[in-house]
Amino acid sequence: MNEERLRSTGEGIVLGIDLDNTLVCYDGLFHSTAREEALIDPAAPKSKERIRDSIRLLPEGERKWTRLQAIVYGPRMSGATAFAGTEDFLRNCARHQVRTVIVSHKTRFATLDGKQVDLRRAALDWMGSKNFFGPNGCGLSPEQVFFESTRAEKIDRIRALGCTHFIDDLAEVFAEPDFPRGVAKLLFAPHGATAAAGDVKVFRTWQELDDFFFQ
Repeated sequence: MNEERLRSTGEGIVLGIDLDNTLVCYDGLFHSTAREEALIDPAAPKSKERIRDSIRLLPEGERKWTRLQAIVYGPRMSGATAFAGTEDFLRNCARHQVRTVIVSHKTRFATLDGKQVDLRRAALDWMGSKNFFGPNGCGLSPEQVFFESTRAEKIDRIRALGCTHFIDDLAEVFAEPDFPRGVAKLLFAPHGATAAAGDVKVFRTWQELDDFFFQ
C-alpha cells in the first residue's frame, strides 16, 4: 500500500500524542497565575519557559516554581487553552480512522499547601471540557489516554501501544536511547525550536501537522 493511500484511510497508523505543551497551551495561564502570585513583572513575556527561568532565579526559586506548577496543572488547569488547530486535527484523525492515543508523562498527585491534588483527574476534566471525548466531539475516549509517572514508562507505553508516529514538544524524548525504532518522530515546536537529529520532523503549528497527515 503506498503512502498516499495509507494517509487517506489511516490504515496501519497508530498515532501517539503528548499532552502538556503539545495539545495543551499553558503560556497565558502560567503568566496570569505567576502575576497573581507576585512572581513576575506584568510585562514579562507570556512564555512558560521564560517564566520558569525567571522564577528559578528568585530566592527559593525552585520551590516557588514547583508550587506554581502544582497550581497550574491542578486546580487552575481549566483556564488553560488548546493550541489552535488541535480540535480540527483530532476530528480529522477520527474521520480518517487513524487510531489515536494520548501518552502523557504526568505523575498522579502534587502537594499544594499541604493537600494532595490529582493532576491526572484535572487533565481528564480539561480534555472533557474541550470536547475531546465522545462521537460528537473529537472522537477520543478516556480509555485512549495514558498517564505515566516517568519518561521511561512513557516510552515503554509508546512501544506497547505499537505507535507508528509520535508527536511531542520535547526533542529529548526522541533522543532517549530506548525510544522505539521505526516510530516517526514529529516535534511540535510552536516557538521555533529546531530538531537536533535528522530523523525528527519539525512542525510549528497543528495546521502543518494536519497537512502532513491529511493533505
